[in-house]
Amino acid sequence: MQTFRALSAILSYPSQPFLDALDEIGAVIEREALAPPVERRALLALLEQFKGRDLYELQEQYGLLFDRTRSLSLHLFEHVHGESRDRGQAMIDLKAVYEAKDLHPDPRELPDFLPLFLEFASLLDLEAARELLEQPAHVFTALAERLRKRDSGFEVVFLALIAIARAKPDAALLEVLRAEPDPAPDDFEALDAAYDEAPVDFGEGDDPANCGKDTLAAKLRQARRPAPGLETKGQRPVFTHSTNI
Repeated sequence: MQTFRALSAILSYPSQPFLDALDEIGAVIEREALAPPVERRALLALLEQFKGRDLYELQEQYGLLFDRTRSLSLHLFEHVHGESRDRGQAMIDLKAVYEAKDLHPDPRELPDFLPLFLEFASLLDLEAARELLEQPAHVFTALAERLRKRDSGFEVVFLALIAIARAKPDAALLEVLRAEPDPAPDDFEALDAAYDEAPVDFGEGDDPANCGKDTLAAKLRQARRPAPGLETKGQRPVFTHSTNI
């Protein structure tokens, strides 16, 4: 499923190879047609917006959105585990899931980075990928809403993921995320406060956030089993987010 690699490239830090591959990325999205027509057209329109743009301007915009703003973090476990002690074990488990499919990430990259997560999804058959992507659907929905508030075209990437997964986000989990601070990237005082919050330590019981992380962790453990029809041949090289799709 090369569409997931295409979406991974769009969500990765902008580079000249990415800009050079815009037509190729668009062709993959069109050819596989995993996203419904509305989302597919919006993705292609987003790619068109990148054309002719200054690379440094794109990099600055990306940094403001995804690096400076915690509520827009592309690290999935930031939204699932926060800074709880469970996050470290979740990283270890997710790395093991990748390696079971011969995906060996760059050791400098955290396993829960969404572009890497989408690279892993590209190794699965479509139904297995949909089942995996369904679990963080509430995270994708919250990110789409936060990007819409900022008039960011990146919103469509998350809408496309939800549509491809055919997922309906869990309402309780989504409300937990909606209640979290979402400061503007130029509100430095609010951003500092968000990063200085006390570590999250979800306990047992009916806490929706706890339910969400347990569900995702269980699904990742299931993903260690080979997906039906998936063949792995040999050792896969270290993945460095190449845009060669």
